[in-house]
Amino acid sequence: MQRSAGVAGALAGTALLVGALPWLSGEDPARSVLRAREIDSAADAATLDAVRDQLDLPADPVTGTLGWAGRVLTGDLGTSWVSGTPVADTVLPALGVSLTLAGTASLVALVLAGLLTVPALLRAADGRLTGGGVGAAVGGALAALPEFVLAVLLVSVVAVGWGLLPTSGFTGPANLVLPVLAFGIPAAGVLARLLAGAVAAAAGESWVRTWRAAGVRRGTIAASLGRRAVSVVVPQVLLLLVGTLGAAAVVEAVFDVPGLGGVALAAALDQDVPVVQAAVVLLVGLGLLVGGGGLLAHRLLLGPALRGSGFTPELLPAGRRPRRVAVAVTVVLVAAVVAGLLRDPAAQDVAARLAAPSWTHPFGADPLGRDVLARFGHGALLSVGLAVVLAALALVVGLAVGLLGRGDRSGPADVLNALPAVVVGIVVAAVTGPGLLAACLAVSLVAWIPLAVHTRTLAAEARASGFHVAAVAGGAGRWHVLRRHLLPVVGPPVVRHALVRVPHASLALAGLSFLGLGAGAESPEWGRALAETTGYLERAPWVVAAPAAGLVLLGVIAASADPCAQ
Repeated sequence: MQRSAGVAGALAGTALLVGALPWLSGEDPARSVLRAREIDSAADAATLDAVRDQLDLPADPVTGTLGWAGRVLTGDLGTSWVSGTPVADTVLPALGVSLTLAGTASLVALVLAGLLTVPALLRAADGRLTGGGVGAAVGGALAALPEFVLAVLLVSVVAVGWGLLPTSGFTGPANLVLPVLAFGIPAAGVLARLLAGAVAAAAGESWVRTWRAAGVRRGTIAASLGRRAVSVVVPQVLLLLVGTLGAAAVVEAVFDVPGLGGVALAAALDQDVPVVQAAVVLLVGLGLLVGGGGLLAHRLLLGPALRGSGFTPELLPAGRRPRRVAVAVTVVLVAAVVAGLLRDPAAQDVAARLAAPSWTHPFGADPLGRDVLARFGHGALLSVGLAVVLAALALVVGLAVGLLGRGDRSGPADVLNALPAVVVGIVVAAVTGPGLLAACLAVSLVAWIPLAVHTRTLAAEARASGFHVAAVAGGAGRWHVLRRHLLPVVGPPVVRHALVRVPHASLALAGLSFLGLGAGAESPEWGRALAETTGYLERAPWVVAAPAAGLVLLGVIAASADPCAQ
């Protein structure tokens, strides 16, 4: 009952927050409608009153949300304030497009992640729990690829350069390939790291040693380890499915795909409240269904072991030194950043606009003639520093929510996961104004959710272990069990997950900057740099390569500098 009330409260709060968009920005909703319709905003009082009467605009967000919710219960999603057409005619087709795109991308990501994890499975089946530094680096690099840069690159090379696939639209299976790759490849990197961590944890369980000692075939052990690892990752795959539905606005714009992310973003920018509310409620409903589906899949994959205290997870030994890959890449990245910090990021040389790399400009020059190396170095302080802070904050909140909550049902995290970061960013920007601080706040509000779901899944398995059951039966208190039995088992893999999320925090900030909700136009922040230079990818690829390579190297470091030896 308490959990249902929490979910209902999260739903009601989300609908109210979206419904309050015009009031949060301090503007008359009628005037916002006129501006979205490209009518002179300096309309007189009579014109504003006519708009209010025509659309039956509410006097306040509470009244409007209650009235909208009452109509939704009868199957009426309302009428668009901007176009005057039924919301269902806009939102439902877009939902079908996004479901097709997100579902296919999630499947591709899982298959690619599985292929990347095969070497780790074979090593674990042989009893070798170390190695795999290259695989970790590859997974980290893929996870850190900026989706919108990858999308532009695929259009430029595969569609325009080679002419193999269409550049835009959504008229057939051929239009799916490039958007699916743009979403699926970075997601595969994240899932590969989670699978590798799950394999490493499962390989330390006693049943693996027993099977090996009994002469069970290597392939059989590897297959069972794979199933055991997938049981941890399946909730993350479903989380990815829902997250992709709403967070795909930028990639959908690149490929001109009429998906729900783009519809929600355009409506939020126009403050078309009925459309935004319908889109968000559909996403939240899917979030609840998918969250419950993930828990059910987790139970089915583990079977009786989850109920019969059949798990004996063991701590992995702490590594004595960072991986060589992480050290080498860190040295390269730090050297480039230091070299950039010694230069002036604001100095302009009009004659050197888009100049290729040279002794004068080792990384080339941007469209305004500014030194790319200088902007790369100064931008690293913002991009990397803020990403680390946001990931650390998400780790603390995710661990707390996942450990203190119950792991056998959906909850507010599944509701909030469905909220697109761009919509959250617009709401925050309406209150605080656009800027880097608003972008950081928006990212922090949603960044903890994947970590909380991962923690919840691992905690459910730890609670089904014999040592946990024995501790509870022996009278151990809740905090003692949490500190001595749950946190040591759950903490290390979630910390590794948080490390993989560091580049994602940078990418989230980049996406908001790309939409004009983050860093200002003169900021050297990597996301803003990508937003300003992506259009020059084909003409001067070096202006995009520097910030994109920085994010990729950050991902390699995060994946390779594992706090626990695998």
